[in-house]
Amino acid sequence: MQYQNAPSLPSELLYGVAYYPEYHVADRHIQDLDLMAAAHLNVIRVGESVWSTWEPRNGEFHLDWLEPVLDAAHERGIKVIIGTPTYAAPPWLQTAYPEIAVERKTGQRAAWGARQEIDYSHPAFRFHAERVIRAILNRYAQHPAIIGYQVDNEPGLELIHNHGTFTEFVRRLKATYGTTDNLNAQWGLTYWSHRIDDWSELWRPDGNSVPQYDLAWRRYQADVTNEFIEWQAGLVAEYRRPEQFVTTCLQYPRPGLDDEKLGRVLDVISGNPYYGMQDHLERGTELAQPNGWTTTGIAGLFRQADRIYSSRQARYLVTETNAQAIGDSHMNCPPYPGQLRQAAYAFISRGAAMIEYWHWHTLPYGAETYWGGVLPHSLEPGRVYDEVAAIGAELATLGGTLDGFEPDADVAILWSVPSRFAMQHLAPLATPDGDPDRESYEKIVDAFHRGVIDSGRQARIIHASQALDLGAEKLVEKFPVLVAAAHYIAADEDIELLRRYVALGGHLILGPRTAYADEEARARIAVAPEGLHEEAGTWYEEFSNLDQPIKVVANGNEIALSDGAAGSRWIDGLHLKGAQVLASYDHPHFGVFPAVTTNASGNGRVTTVGTVPTPELATAVMEWAAPQAAGELLDGEVPTQVTVSSGSMPDGTRAFFVFNWSWDEQKVALATDAHEPAADTAHVQGSALSLTAWGCRVFIAQTERTREEA
Repeated sequence: MQYQNAPSLPSELLYGVAYYPEYHVADRHIQDLDLMAAAHLNVIRVGESVWSTWEPRNGEFHLDWLEPVLDAAHERGIKVIIGTPTYAAPPWLQTAYPEIAVERKTGQRAAWGARQEIDYSHPAFRFHAERVIRAILNRYAQHPAIIGYQVDNEPGLELIHNHGTFTEFVRRLKATYGTTDNLNAQWGLTYWSHRIDDWSELWRPDGNSVPQYDLAWRRYQADVTNEFIEWQAGLVAEYRRPEQFVTTCLQYPRPGLDDEKLGRVLDVISGNPYYGMQDHLERGTELAQPNGWTTTGIAGLFRQADRIYSSRQARYLVTETNAQAIGDSHMNCPPYPGQLRQAAYAFISRGAAMIEYWHWHTLPYGAETYWGGVLPHSLEPGRVYDEVAAIGAELATLGGTLDGFEPDADVAILWSVPSRFAMQHLAPLATPDGDPDRESYEKIVDAFHRGVIDSGRQARIIHASQALDLGAEKLVEKFPVLVAAAHYIAADEDIELLRRYVALGGHLILGPRTAYADEEARARIAVAPEGLHEEAGTWYEEFSNLDQPIKVVANGNEIALSDGAAGSRWIDGLHLKGAQVLASYDHPHFGVFPAVTTNASGNGRVTTVGTVPTPELATAVMEWAAPQAAGELLDGEVPTQVTVSSGSMPDGTRAFFVFNWSWDEQKVALATDAHEPAADTAHVQGSALSLTAWGCRVFIAQTERTREEA
């Protein structure tokens, strides 16, 4: 993987807030920073939202207003990440160049009044963006408080249909395909008389129905985003000090985003995981898991953390997350006591090196009036501030204990950005009202990820490109169990990697739609799953959507199914070709097809799940496929409300995070000696420990696994 060699992050965990003193109605930055220091906050993010404050009129720069804040932060030992303000263009720029407004459809400009309504590939926008970026960097790059730069903010919100972007799209198609005859052949444009004889005949994307065109368009849009961020990172490189890093904060569902490619041009990746609080975090919740800018449920929380780690397979920064209620004025769910601490440790346990809240103070005006900050509208410290301060004190006690931490993985899950794009155009799943479910990719992958979490195992999400870079040998060594579900866009080299993975001893779990289409989104003219049905010992020729879940029953005693184990939303009509049946459908027709099969192949194994599994079915599959969890700190029966997340340390020890996702106190016992660094307490094997409601405890231990690895 060719990623930037990042400057070293501070050894201690970074803990802080997005801070916008310019949003206050009166100057109070000294009071704010004193409160932050008292709460052991050691980092703030500033400056990225107010281009019109930096440059109120064309070419007139006001740069001094931030200096008192940076000086006061530095005096208190608070580090600063400064942002470039390019995601919110000032009114004077919008009126001077109306053509920079993004066109969501050809010729239909987005109305001004929000943010990110810009064609950021437009030369006029780039000219003015470069000018303000250079002015800010020239003024502040050498300030001793600044440890890093955030370029732009949550890029990729829009699919840009402006004339210039479409023209460049056609140029790149010419470079890729060479001739229109080749494009016609690769995209199958004979269908519905779409053959073109000249590049000027290529239609605009607005009414496009061709999947191959759509996938090329989506890939190109992600490239436009990546090039914009890389361009900004290049500007920062001219000014930054060697120890300063460059990042941007990502909102992962953005349509114009390929996070793995973007991660290659940044020093460190950052994400903004927002999540449902209160009862959304109670273990066993059956609440749905939306895949917009927020999620719900414990598995959804961990999936967001695992996705951020996946971008670079390295530690990351949380640049925004909940402090109080987050969302519109009708979405008021502030955390129960303890949940902020739980979530902070959940992110840290999956690789976060920084936790920053959005944001310091709740705004009295604007679109985000009811996005709660650490301070409420009164600006008086209250319960949330007190909880944040307690977390800050605990993290300060931990200091550099977790420096070099790498989260464990019992099961790896392949992630495919092209498959996500393709399934948004041709969605295999339907919504309850019968419309295409544009989140089909996430819904299928999340079903398997939730099975990992609910089974007490830990997941590592890995991009298909990263898996190719690792190669089959290292993939088997690092990840003995690998899930390939909804891996719809699969090049020949992807399929060959999976074949080699199995031959060398890996356990591959196949899910619906994997290896069904090639890199051009063409359905493969082959027995499904292409290139893998021999290894799987099963194949299919038909598939069906489901209106209701169908109960799944075990064949024999190899896999233990609980009530609720079912296939949902989709069934592949699997036929046996030597595989063993682990589970079947209880249905008069679909009962002829196995639900779950397994087959030994080479030195490895392929298990096929021919449906979108309910949590109960997915959990049973993961318990069977990965019988020993990495989080082996606890002994005896572990309450269902308790989960463990763990990882390795450079010195050979392991860190364990033990969570209680409920209102009730839980009792656990240690399977090994452990040190609790926050309390500076040693515990011996067999010690009985309690977990308070919504509690979390952190331990460092030398386990049997670490001794074996050593």
